[in-house]
Amino acid sequence: MLLATTRVEDVDRFIEVFSTKGAAKRKLHGSKGSTVFRDPSEADRLWAIFDWDVEGWKSFVSDPDVPPILQEAGHKGTPQAAMLIGQFEA
Repeated sequence: MLLATTRVEDVDRFIEVFSTKGAAKRKLHGSKGSTVFRDPSEADRLWAIFDWDVEGWKSFVSDPDVPPILQEAGHKGTPQAAMLIGQFEA
């Protein structure tokens, strides 16, 4: 699992691209799915949980086809993966 965050210009535009072109490209790099949340404090910030390993993420972000997809989706910068610091029961 991987958690990432990004800021976007327009949430609807982001979802349209994320759920189509973005999904196809992520799948090519091994992603098995994602869940997206809108930040309650910052309307332009989104959080996504991916069923993906770190190697797949690194391959995705280094793919030269990805920046135009991110631009089309309206990202305000580069998505950032959060650092996992632990896993706990309950």
